[in-house]
Amino acid sequence: MKKIVSFALVLMMVLSMATVGMAEAKSAADVKIVLLLPGEINDQGWNASNYAGVVACNEQLGTEMEYVEAVSEADFESTFREYAERGYDIIMAAGSQFDVAAKTVAEEYPDTLFMNVNGSDCSLPNLCPLFPKEYEASYLAAVIAGNISEKGQFGLIGGDPNQAMQDLMNVYGKTAVAIAQGRGIADASYNLQYSNSWDDVALGKQMAEAMIDNGADVMFVYANSLGLGVIDGAAGKGAKVVGYSADQNAVAPGTVVASINFNYAKMYVWAINEWLNGNLKGGQIVEVGVPEDIYFPVYTADLAPEIVAACDAAVAELKAGSVDLKALF
Repeated sequence: MKKIVSFALVLMMVLSMATVGMAEAKSAADVKIVLLLPGEINDQGWNASNYAGVVACNEQLGTEMEYVEAVSEADFESTFREYAERGYDIIMAAGSQFDVAAKTVAEEYPDTLFMNVNGSDCSLPNLCPLFPKEYEASYLAAVIAGNISEKGQFGLIGGDPNQAMQDLMNVYGKTAVAIAQGRGIADASYNLQYSNSWDDVALGKQMAEAMIDNGADVMFVYANSLGLGVIDGAAGKGAKVVGYSADQNAVAPGTVVASINFNYAKMYVWAINEWLNGNLKGGQIVEVGVPEDIYFPVYTADLAPEIVAACDAAVAELKAGSVDLKALF
């Protein structure tokens, strides 16, 4: 009889244990979630797009999600630990640069789910990277850039040469050059440089001006508020820009001819709702992209109808799964 009672108690304990990454029947308002951002929410780019996810979750799901702006790299680990120690259910972070710190702290707090947007480390059961396929967005940007360039010379600037950045830049550069060559610009090429900074606006302008002086007539940048400097530099030098990570068309009308917007609000709502319903767990990478309507083009009147049609066709190809972008990595 003692063995039966003991087994029953053990079984009850096992069944009552919370699985990492599940909402444990909490209501949305009771779940403690925070988002760590590497920059400020007014950067009109990456941080603004991710912050929109916080707003959307609170409005649409009834969460009381918090956020912390401009977390420096030196404070990544301590900030993760602060919120884990306070019993937060989910700690999100916006950027692959948070991966190492997230894993370090996740090992110490197995009951907290660590969800890095653009992360790739899922080696622990409480690590759940939310990986938007940004190379699909850069493909759309390249379709526009390849068609608007008069000289076939493309300037590319990335904030940091992490793997996701390299992939999206390769897709952009190779696609833009191929399209320009198809239009008869035989010597089309691209110049890719990394700023090793995400927020130095002055550096962004300086790098853009140097690239344009060396022949680039279309610029592309992915580097938070540093990108505003790139757009400013392009405007001063008469180059064109395809905006990326947010609708940047109003930043410099006439210079930014179109943008590839990131609907991270939709992505955040989907991810948190999946977790609340017990469908999203750690130990896996969750991918989203154009087929889920996370990325979409926003055109200006400066763009010719045939170029709009070409980009719309590229969207349809991605949704149909008829183009293999990984071959361009």
